[in-house]
Amino acid sequence: MAAQSQAQAQAQMHAQSLMKLDNKASKRSNALLEHSVARPRRDRVGLGAFAFLFAEIIRYSQNRVLGIQDLEAKLSEIGQRVGVRMFELAMWREKTVHRETRVLQTLVFINTVVWRALFDKQADSLERSTESDDEYMITDNEPAILKYISVPKEMSSFSPGAFISGVVEAIARCCQCPARVTSHVVPAEGLPLRTVILLKFDKEVMDREKRLEAGK
Repeated sequence: MAAQSQAQAQAQMHAQSLMKLDNKASKRSNALLEHSVARPRRDRVGLGAFAFLFAEIIRYSQNRVLGIQDLEAKLSEIGQRVGVRMFELAMWREKTVHRETRVLQTLVFINTVVWRALFDKQADSLERSTESDDEYMITDNEPAILKYISVPKEMSSFSPGAFISGVVEAIARCCQCPARVTSHVVPAEGLPLRTVILLKFDKEVMDREKRLEAGK
């Protein structure tokens, strides 16, 4: 009888401990769900954790494609999903920002608001191509997303920044400025990960720009 009573007491204590842990987890979950999306969170995801997640995304995608082009297309597709949600969140948070529909304003929005929200900094440069009026370049000298990514020699043509180009492509489309967006690693002295996001806007977009400029 004494042994049975002792076992029952231990079981009751164990159950109470589990209830306390469950209550703590529930409180943390409720606090997360109650956080307003209208205000940016003060805490940040650690770069190491983000890099680990991105590496797993690459590994997951690589196991489901046949070549480098397919892998970049898969990363771009995932980036586009993020881009759509990033655009919606930016429109909700940035009360002073309205949806841009002009090329230059859209590019400035991506270069500043979007880059700060994603990478906690503004992109390093925004340039127009000297060879083609419909091409623009956004440059990030040290993309945080690539800091811990090592590309094997046999995949030297692979650009992990395809994920970023997918984000940019989705946001450009949301701003009614569809474009073909690609990512290119263009190393410079002291900047081995320097990445250029190249946007080539659709002909319809550039024709609309010309009409709007002529109507001023």
